[in-house]
Amino acid sequence: MSNPSETRQTQTQRFGLLWPDLNDGLSYNDVVRSSDSESTLIEFYSSKYKNSAPLQGWLQRIENGQIRVDGTVVTDPKTILRVGSELVYHRLPWREPDAPCLLEVLYEDGDMIALNKPSGLQVLPGGLFQQRTVLTQLQWQASKKQEPHPVPVHRLGRGTSGILLCAKTKLAKTRLAAYFANGTSYIEGNRYRKTNMEMCGTRKITKIYRALVTGLLDEDKVLIKQPIGMVQYPGVAKGLYVASSSGKPALSKVDVLERNMQGNNTLVQVEIQSGRPHQIRIHLAFIGHPLLGDPLYVGGGQPMCFDPEFVDGSFAQDGGYQRPTNPVPGDCGYFLHAHQLMLSHPTTNEVIKITAPLPSILQTQDEAKEISIN
Repeated sequence: MSNPSETRQTQTQRFGLLWPDLNDGLSYNDVVRSSDSESTLIEFYSSKYKNSAPLQGWLQRIENGQIRVDGTVVTDPKTILRVGSELVYHRLPWREPDAPCLLEVLYEDGDMIALNKPSGLQVLPGGLFQQRTVLTQLQWQASKKQEPHPVPVHRLGRGTSGILLCAKTKLAKTRLAAYFANGTSYIEGNRYRKTNMEMCGTRKITKIYRALVTGLLDEDKVLIKQPIGMVQYPGVAKGLYVASSSGKPALSKVDVLERNMQGNNTLVQVEIQSGRPHQIRIHLAFIGHPLLGDPLYVGGGQPMCFDPEFVDGSFAQDGGYQRPTNPVPGDCGYFLHAHQLMLSHPTTNEVIKITAPLPSILQTQDEAKEISIN
């Protein structure tokens, strides 16, 4: 990657609408297949979607009139299903947890837009957050302009702040997504021995984060090569990513910026050369320095509370499982910021460097002094 030109950032722009008190709920559609014919309504839902609600929860949803069969509300759980019948389950509107709504534009052109995502805002719908997401704000903003909405091409954890890159065209989406995928493929090909300069020459995108970790790192530079895999975990239907010898390769380059002897924490810069979910949180925890305030990952890159046999059978008014009492990946409290992004423009190949302003807690003492003077 050649030397970057000056980033052509827009004047400071912010957008975001206040969230409604309740979202619109959700509708889930199914068509009965031959393998499900002669099943009862309760058998269909309690077996097919057991991760959504326990048996008693599905009974409650059916009796609430939340399920339609071929357009008719059905409240008898013993109703026999026929092949080809169309089922619709309507999840009742709910108040999603508090989340920021304001987004700052760091860079924008006809192909892409880079946003400064605040901590506490989820990128895409999932779990309790179906409306209070970056994607929803992008949709609302685009509808005001009567144009297609941009699409995020990667994710940041809900508690992570900083640069989120979004594509405005199909071509940009395809190429930017390939940039992220290719960066990981180099690691999967076991090319650890390449120098950093060689890696930068072949990769189309580079991501640099700031993080505050517990404890004092002894070495100024650390290269973490711990694979990341998945385990079953209560409250996370698809499983939880953790440090695992049988997982997929991952590579993080850590540089110490400042040590706080009195506070017993270290400010670090992290360049990730692969993009596994929660990679920085897992890798820093793996070497014994989890992110300060991380409610989930502890030493060894494992979850703080881990009992795969535990299942909370209680359920909410809507019939679904209650929010897990144990920590989950979307919980906030840690300090991690996507600070810089350098990439080849998806259509012009110009090298673009984008920077998201640092939260005060992630600034070095010199940086904080310079900002206070200016």
